[in-house]
Amino acid sequence: MTPAIASALTPALRLLDAETAHGLALRGLAAGLAGADATPDAPSLAVRALGLDFRNPIGLAAGFDKDAVAVLPLLRLGFGFVEAGTVTPRPQAGNPRPRLFRLTEDQAVINRMGFNNGGLDAYLERLRALPRPLPGVLGANVGVNKEGADPERDYPALCRAVAPLADYVTINISSPNTPGLRDLQGEARLASVLAAVAPPTLGKPVLVKLAPDLADDALGPLVEVCVAAGVAGLIISNTTIARPETLRGAAKGEAGGLSGAPLFQRSTEVLRAVRRLSGGRLVLVGAGGVASGEQAYAKIRAGASLVQLYTGFAYGGPALVGRIKRELAGLLARDGFARVADAVGVDA
Repeated sequence: MTPAIASALTPALRLLDAETAHGLALRGLAAGLAGADATPDAPSLAVRALGLDFRNPIGLAAGFDKDAVAVLPLLRLGFGFVEAGTVTPRPQAGNPRPRLFRLTEDQAVINRMGFNNGGLDAYLERLRALPRPLPGVLGANVGVNKEGADPERDYPALCRAVAPLADYVTINISSPNTPGLRDLQGEARLASVLAAVAPPTLGKPVLVKLAPDLADDALGPLVEVCVAAGVAGLIISNTTIARPETLRGAAKGEAGGLSGAPLFQRSTEVLRAVRRLSGGRLVLVGAGGVASGEQAYAKIRAGASLVQLYTGFAYGGPALVGRIKRELAGLLARDGFARVADAVGVDA
């Protein structure tokens, strides 16, 4: 099967409930049923960021492959990087089902999964089993358990465990589905967590993933905390608890984090603000509502060196990756940019 055929079959999965469909898609990907895209990337798409070489700036966000069961097949679809997780110290079932809801009319999803995953030990075993070198960059996204969490203890332990097996590590403090987690985005508490992690000692770049719902005046202090702690970059952003009045899907009232097209505008606004506040001191990863080359380009122009997909990939299927890359290369050429780096932040 090819990515194009796999994408053509994607609508059939929508006959199933969202979580069952996701599980089947992940198993199919892990088995290699979506095929691979061996088309060489345009030279203009190569990115040097975080001290790493990315063949292209298009990545898969955390949450899609929580347990790192399909990292290699996903990279073979053409992603420049894949972020596996969120993984927690101990296995946990997550929140009760149903907890994943499509808003098809809005090209959006609401989830309240609650960091369901098989735990750190199984995750590390899968990372160790991956053939090296990988055909792309691997990120590890870490979080804390719902019960018995001690962030100043758990995040450092998680980071130390995954760092030898990943190219970068992301600290997830912004999921809305673990009680109290977003409180870690307070200036003092984030400084405490990062002091415990001590990013410069890990030997791998450390990123922090922020929510799009932060007040504008909170962004500057958080940027300074991250810079002072030696954080390499920020992912802007996680899902939102806001509910735009434009939502039409029947599930729009469900609790959880909203992702997809309705998140694009706010997440890009926050990205642009953080770019101005950080002044190039942090590598920014743009996430939220990306489903086209034009949207990926907008994130880059707002300040992102790298871009992540999730909901757009779930709706568009495997062929979306190649289409976004082709569109992005065309937009860079149209505007006279020889490489992605030349366009980063031009609209910030």
